[in-house]
Amino acid sequence: MLTAFARAFKTPDLRKKLLFTLGIVVLYRIGAHIPVPGVNYANVATCMKQAGANSGLFGLVNMFSGGALLQITIFALGIMPYITASIILQLLTVVIPRLEALKKEGQSGQGKITQYTRYLTVALAVLQGTGLVATARSGALFQSCPVASQIVPNDSIFTTITMVITMTAGTCLIMWLGELVTDRGIGNGMSILMFISIAAGFPSALWQIKLTGKLADGWIEFFAVIAVGLAMVALVVFVEQAQRRIPVQYAKRMIGRRSYGGTSTYIPLKVNQAGVIPVIFASSLLYIPALVAQFSGSKAAWATWIATNFTKGNHPVYIAAYFLLIVFFAFFYVAISFNPEEVADNMKKYGGFIPGIRAGRPTAEYLSYVLNRITWPGSLYLGLIALVPTVALVLFNANQNFPFGGTSILIIVGVGLETVKQIESQLQQRNYEGFLR
Repeated sequence: MLTAFARAFKTPDLRKKLLFTLGIVVLYRIGAHIPVPGVNYANVATCMKQAGANSGLFGLVNMFSGGALLQITIFALGIMPYITASIILQLLTVVIPRLEALKKEGQSGQGKITQYTRYLTVALAVLQGTGLVATARSGALFQSCPVASQIVPNDSIFTTITMVITMTAGTCLIMWLGELVTDRGIGNGMSILMFISIAAGFPSALWQIKLTGKLADGWIEFFAVIAVGLAMVALVVFVEQAQRRIPVQYAKRMIGRRSYGGTSTYIPLKVNQAGVIPVIFASSLLYIPALVAQFSGSKAAWATWIATNFTKGNHPVYIAAYFLLIVFFAFFYVAISFNPEEVADNMKKYGGFIPGIRAGRPTAEYLSYVLNRITWPGSLYLGLIALVPTVALVLFNANQNFPFGGTSILIIVGVGLETVKQIESQLQQRNYEGFLR
């Protein structure tokens, strides 16, 4: 990987793309530290210092924003509105015929879906920005901080509108920066910014483990966490690269005097076909009961039960619910993102078939059978990776946003692999020596 980056910097056009991407990343990180107008940053700093690394219920969104959420900066909402909008549009494509037709139209239809995603991102940013301002004003953003209710001292409508517009504009700017990286830089822009947001919290989280450690002044815990992290990265790389290749043979056809087809290829079915989406879905869904109980202020039995079982990541009920939701969403997302009948119809249309399997419905049934079999180990793998922070809570007395948690590792490894593959593919195009020298 380091060799690929060194060769990329020696290539002028690739060097420009890498430096452009690096410049966008620097701008993104600067914006993550600029406070929103109307916020008392001194009180925010006091609450952040008192809360330490524990960010409570807002930990997932804070991780995706690179720590900007709890600091209430112009990039406080981060890339989460865009991610949510993309997932919603992807789910609606299955149930709305118009969106499904646009998806099949190719590049023009995909452009329309991208435009709808942008509009939905702005709407979600306004909604989430309003919720964040209301949460910060009520003091619920830092429950144990005595000055939490003074983070937004001015409760006028003008101040609220200004803060919401500023954070919405910040989200739109992030969306634009991500598209610039996709067009003129290296890799997928949104994925790169998500990668940077998560990686930005690693140094402080690791150092916090060292400070709270008890063995050899915390150094044993520090290096143990790094060793566990490296082992997890190796495991994730191994599973993310694993795939079941289903052979496909295309029959030879004569059109005029030319022969077409007669080639062999394969359908790659990844073991983790769903990616990190099930973990995000499960985490978000488990936050809802705790948020409802927190904002309701009720002392009823249901609120007490939720506060007891769903606010601590190391509770057995929370662990069981988290694991089962990940397995469920893994099968759910694979079912809506991969349509065996559509794949079988396309193969039949172009004269393709799986050796030993009849074209049409038998092919679709065979693909469904194989997909279900490989989704089981993939979903169990996601559930086990996501439970790593729970083990960290017990062994290292860490917070729920353990630096080598399942969501962060899956995203970082996935984005890193795709970016390195793109760099290597562009290097091969520019440095291909050929067979004859």
